Amino acid sequence: MPFDLSARLAERRAADLYRQRPLLQSPQGPRVVVDGQPLLAFCSNDYLGLANHPDVIKAWREGAERWGIGGGASHLVVGHSSPHHALEEALAEFTGRPRALLFSTGYMANLGAVTALVGQGDSVLQDRLNHASLLDAGLLSGARFSRYLHNDAASLETRLAKAVGNTLVVTDGVFSMDGDLAELPQLAAVARAKGAWLLVDDAHGFGALGATGGGIVEHFGLGMDDVQVLVGTLGKGFGTAGAFVAGSEELIETLVQFARPYIYTTSQPPALACATLRSLQLLRSEHWRREHLASLIAQFRHGAAQLGLTLMDSFTPIQPILVGDAGRALHLSQLLRERGVLVTAIRPPTVPAGSARLRVTLSAAHSSAQVQQLLDALAECYPLLGAEHV
Repeated sequence: MPFDLSARLAERRAADLYRQRPLLQSPQGPRVVVDGQPLLAFCSNDYLGLANHPDVIKAWREGAERWGIGGGASHLVVGHSSPHHALEEALAEFTGRPRALLFSTGYMANLGAVTALVGQGDSVLQDRLNHASLLDAGLLSGARFSRYLHNDAASLETRLAKAVGNTLVVTDGVFSMDGDLAELPQLAAVARAKGAWLLVDDAHGFGALGATGGGIVEHFGLGMDDVQVLVGTLGKGFGTAGAFVAGSEELIETLVQFARPYIYTTSQPPALACATLRSLQLLRSEHWRREHLASLIAQFRHGAAQLGLTLMDSFTPIQPILVGDAGRALHLSQLLRERGVLVTAIRPPTVPAGSARLRVTLSAAHSSAQVQQLLDALAECYPLLGAEHV
């Protein structure tokens, strides 16, 4: 019997879960053109406003003129260029770790790190709300796979008691759909007491958290004894693309030898590494970006509370508005769009059933007036959903 793909697609449409790709017809920024419509956007992960920064663009252009476009080969053949090496050294220094290793995407970094460290006869324990790439990595590793209750160190401890072999505890740093932080000090203490390693994917923490933008590990003042494997992506706070894993000399050499997504992938364009080096400098030196972002977060949360919106426990740039029903979330997103404001509706299976939301993301590139424009639009649109609230 042939695959009945049309039935699967129709079922998704009927459940208000069908996804469509908006067509961005402008550079990233607070004001964009999507599907031909000028909009004020609150759905980009460009937290520090570096994705379209002229200095980063200049570094990319100059890097391309010197190093060309393509990486040409995998890092282990002849694709490891000087800009890649310089960026790895800069990321290692930035994270306070001996070494860092570049990957082409965050998904590949997570797949590579987890599957290189654990396999059959080992254990991998993950937060229930971890990113899909982390969950997929755990399942693909072949290790005994278990999910502990969200941010619950006691639940983790119970599962650690049943773990076998080398044990890896895996968590997001900032949870991408809720915006809350992993309780890293408690998780690290429990893992260390059981002889387990802790891997933290801080994709949404770098740039936004910590005194120098060093993310959740810097925020909590933790070191490599607490978090042995630190993963970061470069397409969010850094404003470019790619990812990295930072850790000990032995960890990075293990990934070079055994991480299949690293070994069997052409390196990223050298010019991209040049651009990221420049964005890293801006991330570290321009503290006003984090300060301005923090003020916008406070402004939005105060205004949303006055409107009676249901927010989640987040002081990060990720500010979800809980709606509940997927159809209602789509409706609210459409009402905002009709008023020139773009906020994406997030629905199952990305979030649990009954917890559909509008995922507001703020950027240092936004102005206070633009955040007020969003709040004004929400004040007008939210009552149009009717009496049903979360």
